[in-house]
Amino acid sequence: MNAFRKSTNNFTKVNLSVSLILALLTVSNRLRFRMRFFLACVFLLVSIYGFAQNQNEEIRKSIYFNGGSYYIDEEQATDLAHWLDSIPNLLDKYEIQLISHTDPIGGKRFNEWLSKMRSQAVFDLLLQKDIPERIIHLKNWAYENPVYSNESQRGRALNRRVDVILFPLVF
Repeated sequence: MNAFRKSTNNFTKVNLSVSLILALLTVSNRLRFRMRFFLACVFLLVSIYGFAQNQNEEIRKSIYFNGGSYYIDEEQATDLAHWLDSIPNLLDKYEIQLISHTDPIGGKRFNEWLSKMRSQAVFDLLLQKDIPERIIHLKNWAYENPVYSNESQRGRALNRRVDVILFPLVF
């Protein structure tokens, strides 16, 4: 009888161990499912946030000029055209802002005029690319609000530009 009781106890222990392992596996499967679900949700939110961030960021290209000039060389005109062509659904998804800058050489009146002439030159290039006038906005800073230091020749050269900025339309 002791042998029977011993084998029954062993069977009960084995049965309990199997039940415990199955319970742990079930919890573990539930836990794994919840963890996978949680991680999938986190991944989805991060992806959506990253996509939304990219959709709200501006796209920018600069056209540079020689001192006192509003002439756009052929290389930059071609480069601008290729850049615009590379942007899918440009006319449906973006509005364009042209921001013109100058260096301070030549005085205030001259630089205000030069800034307008530079933005107009880029504006005309955009019209030649069949971009509607209604989505193009101009801002002429002249030598106010320089991004680079006008104390150096390099800084002045970098300030002689028109920034073509594409802002995504928000629906």
